[in-house]
Amino acid sequence: MSLDAPSRPAEVVAAASATAGAAAAGSRRATRRARRTEDASRGFTSGHDLRRPRVLWTRRVINALVLVGLVVVALGPLLWLAKAAVTPTQDTLRNPMALFPNGVDWANLSTAWVDLNLDLYFLNTIIIALGSWLTQMVVATTGGYVLAIVRPRYGRVLYGLVLATLFVPTVVLLVPLYLTVLDVPIIHVSLLNTFWGAFLPAGASAFNVVLVKRFLDNLPREIIEAARVDGAGPFRLFVSIVLPMSRPILGVVSVFAVLAAWKDFLWPLLVLPDPEMQPLSVRLPTLAPKTELDVFLAALLLSTAVPIVFFLVFQRFFLRGGGLGGAVKG
Repeated sequence: MSLDAPSRPAEVVAAASATAGAAAAGSRRATRRARRTEDASRGFTSGHDLRRPRVLWTRRVINALVLVGLVVVALGPLLWLAKAAVTPTQDTLRNPMALFPNGVDWANLSTAWVDLNLDLYFLNTIIIALGSWLTQMVVATTGGYVLAIVRPRYGRVLYGLVLATLFVPTVVLLVPLYLTVLDVPIIHVSLLNTFWGAFLPAGASAFNVVLVKRFLDNLPREIIEAARVDGAGPFRLFVSIVLPMSRPILGVVSVFAVLAAWKDFLWPLLVLPDPEMQPLSVRLPTLAPKTELDVFLAALLLSTAVPIVFFLVFQRFFLRGGGLGGAVKG
């Protein structure tokens, strides 16, 4: 009795722990079951129907077919471009859907890079994209900050004017913008055939201002008011509090800005008549008639890979929900 007595509390504790663990596991299973039932009740089939194997498997097959269809529609053209870029021209013309009937021609990539001077056009595109991104970020963040945080007396009128510009078609603004770039008011300098003229007009994006303003409206006011009580001025509040809390929306605006600048065609064509200054979106259509099909497709693949990689990399860092952590800790 004396030897077994000390072990009894340990046995009791172990039994209690096992019971608590089983109860917790059962609670988690019940919660997951309730969530599945709730999600199922929102669809075309109810939770009672999903208990029938025939209905369950029919739904799974339909979901799989829809997923495969979306993948084919979304990734099919890109995968075909990747295949055709390293396939000889004759194979692509004779049987476009065949998978490398006569082998892979990796030399198309190097030929496109060297013979078409893609390094120069890549550099031009990167400069325009970075300039467009910087101008849009400055205008969007400062404009959204003024409208959502500072809130001047004329803020509603200014916000209404910003919204009104969204109803103006972009094509209507081409002539006024071109005349402005041709002779900038006050300083009377022509930005034609310069990178400044290519990316500065992109800063006037009312959509980005509205996007940032709507995000800043939902920031916790307690943190902002606490910073003001601690003596933070408008600039310190903007740099140290608002910007760190706005990382998710800044990532969205960044992706939109870079992708829009990378694929823009009409505006660079107007303001950059010099071929040495033009980006990829303008030069590649010009080079298409005098370039072999396989080399041209390789050039298209190289120009498409950069924005795809950019989106896949940066959306992981910016499009998360943990954008408030750094500001709260700081």
